[in-house]
Order: sequence, then C-alpha cells, then structure tokens
Amino acid sequence: MSPLDSFLYQWFGDELVPILLFNFVLVGPASFATGHGVALTWRPWWQIVFYTGLLAATLRFLDYALANGELWSAGGFVLGWLIQLAIAAFAYRLTRARQFVRQYPWLYRRKGLLGWEERH
Repeated sequence: MSPLDSFLYQWFGDELVPILLFNFVLVGPASFATGHGVALTWRPWWQIVFYTGLLAATLRFLDYALANGELWSAGGFVLGWLIQLAIAAFAYRLTRARQFVRQYPWLYRRKGLLGWEERH
C-alpha cells in the first residue's frame, strides 16, 4: 500500500481508486440528476443538501460492500457528501440558468455557462 493510499484509508476509509470510481462513476450521475431534478421543479437549492446526504450514505454502503472500505467512516462520508454536493450544485445552477433564459427570454439572457443577466 502506497503512502497516499494508507493516508486515504486512515482518514477516509478507502483507497484512491475506489474513492474516484464510486464518487464519479457510480454515484456522480445520480447527483447530477438530483441537482437537475430539484432545479426543474423550481425547488430551493438547499434541498440538494439533504438529497446528496442520502447519496453519500449510499456511497458509504457501496464502498463497504464492494471495495471492503469502512462503513462508519465519518471522513469518508463527509468527503463523499462534499463531492456529491458539488456535482449536484453544478447541475442545479446549469439547469436553473437554462430555465431562466428559456422561460423568460424577454427578461434574461445567458451570461456564461452558469449565469444569466437581466436584459436592459
């Protein structure tokens, strides 16, 4: 085990490859869909915090069941939660910018990938 993997296992309950695989390949698309779904239904942004917490708990179980990681790793849970929250927040903002510009084209125009501005 490399020094990086031993550090990650000690703090986050798993090694580097399973952390990247589970966070970005298995649960990442679900987080993106969560952020997209919350934005599409015009719900407030803070609801993705709860939903990504559920996804982070699922992530800890998958890590435990498939990669022999620690189930009750608080550091692993927080790391997974932060990664999933970032993915969901990106999807939320991307969808919300698209919604404002498409639904109210006389009021707003697109400003970059994640933003919009008022028309003057």
